[in-house]
Amino acid sequence: MKTELVIDLEAEKQEILKRYRALLRASKSTLQKGDKKEIRKAFDMALESHKDMRRKSGEPYIYHPIAVAQIAAEEIGLGTTSIVCALLHDVVEDTDITLEDIEREFGKKTAKIIDGLTKISGVFDTNSSLQAENFRKMLLTLADDVRVILIKLADRLHNMRTMDFMPRQKQLKIASETIYLYAPLAHRLGLYAIKSELEDLSMKYLDPDTYKFIAKKLNEKKAERALFIKKFVEPIDEIVHEQGLVADVYGRPKSIHSIWNKMKKKNIPFEEVYDLFAIRIILDSAPENEKADCWKAYSIVTDLYRPNPDRLRDWVSSPKGNGYESLHTTVMGPRGQWVEVQIRTQRMNEIAEKGFAAHWKYKESSNDNGLDQWIQKVREMLSNPEANALDFLDDFKMNLFSDEIFIFTPKGALIQLPLGATALDFAFEIHTDVGATCIGAKVNHKLVPISYKLQNGDQVEIITSSKQTPKEDWLNVVVTAKAKSKIKSSLKEEKRKIAENGKEILERKLKSLKITYNTDNIQKLSYFFKLPSTQELFVNVALGKIELKDIREYLTTEKEIENRGPERPENLTVDGIKNKIKGGESDILLIGEDMQRIDYTLAACCNPIPGDDVFGFITVSEGIKIHRTNCPNAAQLMANYGYRVVKAKWNRQKELTFLTGLKIVGIDDVGLINNITRVISTDFKVNMRSITVDTNEGIFEGSIMIFVNDTEHLENLIKNLLKVRGVTGVTRFDA
Repeated sequence: MKTELVIDLEAEKQEILKRYRALLRASKSTLQKGDKKEIRKAFDMALESHKDMRRKSGEPYIYHPIAVAQIAAEEIGLGTTSIVCALLHDVVEDTDITLEDIEREFGKKTAKIIDGLTKISGVFDTNSSLQAENFRKMLLTLADDVRVILIKLADRLHNMRTMDFMPRQKQLKIASETIYLYAPLAHRLGLYAIKSELEDLSMKYLDPDTYKFIAKKLNEKKAERALFIKKFVEPIDEIVHEQGLVADVYGRPKSIHSIWNKMKKKNIPFEEVYDLFAIRIILDSAPENEKADCWKAYSIVTDLYRPNPDRLRDWVSSPKGNGYESLHTTVMGPRGQWVEVQIRTQRMNEIAEKGFAAHWKYKESSNDNGLDQWIQKVREMLSNPEANALDFLDDFKMNLFSDEIFIFTPKGALIQLPLGATALDFAFEIHTDVGATCIGAKVNHKLVPISYKLQNGDQVEIITSSKQTPKEDWLNVVVTAKAKSKIKSSLKEEKRKIAENGKEILERKLKSLKITYNTDNIQKLSYFFKLPSTQELFVNVALGKIELKDIREYLTTEKEIENRGPERPENLTVDGIKNKIKGGESDILLIGEDMQRIDYTLAACCNPIPGDDVFGFITVSEGIKIHRTNCPNAAQLMANYGYRVVKAKWNRQKELTFLTGLKIVGIDDVGLINNITRVISTDFKVNMRSITVDTNEGIFEGSIMIFVNDTEHLENLIKNLLKVRGVTGVTRFDA
């Protein structure tokens, strides 16, 4: 037995060296004199630090940092400093090595990056999210060094690739954080390949059935698709080379997640998603010919195949905010189906694949500073010291992950804003004072209110007045973090002035009632009037909302307040919830680590039914709510409030029914509704709560709310409804 263990350890040692050598090969293109020595030193430190640690799979822990370094070098294109940091990214958090040790061995820059990569430790208030705080800290380092984010993405990608051995609850939480934060961040930094893989891997854990279904369907048609691509590409390839262009033309499959998004968005089955792949034309062009060559290739494609005039996207003339450059068009293929064609040069393709790292490489020869502007916006958001972590996260997603629009000033300067931005956002983008005094705008020479939503290409002139000041309801008008932060700051200052006035009034009122003005009495007054702070008390007094008679009422109940003591926040745990429950328990679902029988309610946003993959979420005031893991709100809840998510599993069933919704589409026919309701009510003996039907020019659309026992019952019902003559599609929807 002992000999076997020695052999295993020896085999592991060989495997570690093999992986290390593969890492060196991947980083060869960026290595300079002395770099190999630095990488070896980092590898030895990581190997020694993690020597007794193993991953959930049983493998040596060192496999993980090597893999993260490999992704950073090979898939993102980062250099030696990043490889060193990737190898050491967990040592400060998980071992005895300190940041001082790192700084002594590898210098300040490496220590700073590793500090950014080290998760926050300590206690947070229960309304905050540890993940949100970690994310915020990681972004703070972005102002100094973007490599922190890139290594973090490499770390997350490897964790997602190796998550099979994790407990289910952990898989759900990590996958939710990934789809909610990390995939959009990879997209925003231009790492499209990594973004797509993160989305697919998240879906694999959050919605495994749909993921497996689409993967199986894609595999079934693989050979047929390859043949179609070959026939589509051949004539393009031929003419491109005839015209003297050097190009690589090939088909690239779309990701499972993007296919699923299309199915949901258009409410169509897999069979009706035609663009399962995109054709790419990658040109080898000299920098001065790039634009002309792209349009030349576009001309060749559209001479061969008829383009859809509404589907031309020109990101060569105006690159996206993350530096992405490409020409996209959709053309009608030889079999009467639409095919997306993407045209770009090798430089543009490297930026599309490797995002920020490639952008850095080409920065000197590029005029595009979209990413620099983006980082500047991150800095502005982070400079707001009072932002609560979750508010910050929402603002960050809204502003920095959204599509952008381009707006022109009266003099023709270009301003980039997120989709959905208003005239007031534009005013604050120009200058804080312009925003604060804005009373309206002229968009394309036409007068509009401050709430007007801007469209791509609008030319905007802001109208101001010295009498105007920011209002509370402006916060509902703006979407950019900059505008929100400036409005809040201005309102706060205004509130401070009102509070100062209120404080003087209250002092006089208390004096007339012979009450001492001191901190203790002011706090008791705030508590009596159920106000969150003494400042709110002063503001209410200044605005006349609290009068002398109200304070007299306080005097009569002062003793009661003293005896009452402060209210305590609810205990947000399964046991805390259980202690509150009155009445009978339910045995349809088992909840928590110990699979207890605890009362719950089913979330109305996704209407779970037995058989669905579910989790419990501890709410502040409504006990435990059960959501489906693929619920539209699941990713946000699990990413931001992981500590309030509990396991939930369906138990044996009584004869109970659960509400769910079905959308039925088809060709309108005599007796169609009768046939549908007969299958539901007579054949399946299912009760309907409601039915709404709409027919338009021979097309039938119906929404039916029904009560079913479980997912198997529902699937059988859908199969039988699809057999009804005229019905072309039946899908479940979240009511």
